[in-house]
Amino acid sequence: MTFETTFPVWNKLNSNQKSRLISNLITRQVEKGTIIHSGLVNCTGLLLIKSGQLRAYMISEEGREITLYRLFAYDMCLFSAYCIMRSIEFEIIIEAEKDTQLWVIPSEIYKTLMEESAAVANYTNEVMGTRFTDVMWLIEQIMWKSLDRRLASFLQQESAIEESNRLKITHEAIANHLGSHREVITRMLRHFQNEGLVRLSRGLIEIIDEEKLNSLAE
Repeated sequence: MTFETTFPVWNKLNSNQKSRLISNLITRQVEKGTIIHSGLVNCTGLLLIKSGQLRAYMISEEGREITLYRLFAYDMCLFSAYCIMRSIEFEIIIEAEKDTQLWVIPSEIYKTLMEESAAVANYTNEVMGTRFTDVMWLIEQIMWKSLDRRLASFLQQESAIEESNRLKITHEAIANHLGSHREVITRMLRHFQNEGLVRLSRGLIEIIDEEKLNSLAE
């Protein structure tokens, strides 16, 4: 798999644009836990994921984390290049959730391509719309869904991502995803265990009643 076959609008660029993009492209391999982009401190550039998994999150004034969205193979991360977008002033942190291979398109190179190519500009708007939809969905969840339903939904999603009912994840990590406190998540997971939805052990959550968990999430 190459950048040329992964970048969605590659075939809509002219030869000069292709050459400029490839000559400035940066290939990175980052380990799980690496902070790739941090708030408004650096304008990292656009990230196109070759393999692995990234997490985009924010930190409140109290130091509480909440996951905005996650990125997987072939996904593009725009907010790591916030400096090319007007009126984007919120601080997003991008972290590798798994060992990840990615391409970095320098911000100025991509900005020039957007100005020159309608295809690149349209693609960028589509990706931005998708990310804002993700964030709006999160806001709706926080406003209208109780934490137990959000937790059930998160366990469903995590099971689908890992393709397993045995989830190697800590209560602290779940709290960071959901914008909650570890003690609250632990208490709720114990309730789930008492209700027969999950089985808990150190660093492991096993889903044992998918049907009841799905019913709660819905």
